[in-house]
Amino acid sequence: MEEKEQSVVVAIEYMKKHLQEGLTSEQIAVKAGYSVYHFTRIFKEVTGVSPRQYLSALRIQAGKEKLIDTSRNSILRTVLLVGFKSIGTFSSRFKHNVGLSPKQFSLETQRLAAFMESQTDPVLLDSLPSSKPFVTCQVMVPASFKGIIFVGLFRREIPDEAPVVGTAVTGSTPFCTFSGLVSGRYYLMAAALPWSRNVKDYFIPDNCLRAKYDQPLVITEDSEFEVSLTLRKPLPYDPPILVNLPLLLFRKVNNSANGKKM
Repeated sequence: MEEKEQSVVVAIEYMKKHLQEGLTSEQIAVKAGYSVYHFTRIFKEVTGVSPRQYLSALRIQAGKEKLIDTSRNSILRTVLLVGFKSIGTFSSRFKHNVGLSPKQFSLETQRLAAFMESQTDPVLLDSLPSSKPFVTCQVMVPASFKGIIFVGLFRREIPDEAPVVGTAVTGSTPFCTFSGLVSGRYYLMAAALPWSRNVKDYFIPDNCLRAKYDQPLVITEDSEFEVSLTLRKPLPYDPPILVNLPLLLFRKVNNSANGKKM
């Protein structure tokens, strides 16, 4: 690991240990051994996002983890534990990132986890491109992987909200196509959730295989992209995956059954 990456990891670990505190950019930069200006530049170069964005993502991720255990954590207690100053701010950001309110998330995790486990071989392969612009993608999957692979086009470099368009594939059919796209700049990312007996693994996928295309896809009306993604083990500075993958799968399956697109 390079020196700048090690510094970023030190900063991230410091953030994780001090989520309850009102951390400043100066505090985090000093811990990493840089001025604020240089630290912000290096941090974004390594992670793809600013330190403030990353810190916010860590707090929402911690909120998700605590809300899964409904027996011990009320929403108010969760807000205080992860460093938010008000329930309103936490709730609005949480719903934007995760797709459900904190209360809904707490109530729905068991049901969504059970739904995940029922989808042993979902048939969600999208049709071949019918209209430009389109992106076709092959996911390179380890032979030993057993689970579901989520692929999506995102507006931002961090998977902190639902993709503009997305789907789910398996190791036996690791191909997908996104067609009829709106012109714009997209980031292609994938995450592979293995089958697990631990509910948290579906909602806090810190250890899942993931992939990100090495450059943004700039879509115009005539774009035709054929790309591949190679799944890899997570790196210690990868941003949290905040998007609710089981919820996306649930909606995708229901939309497919009803003849709708995600």
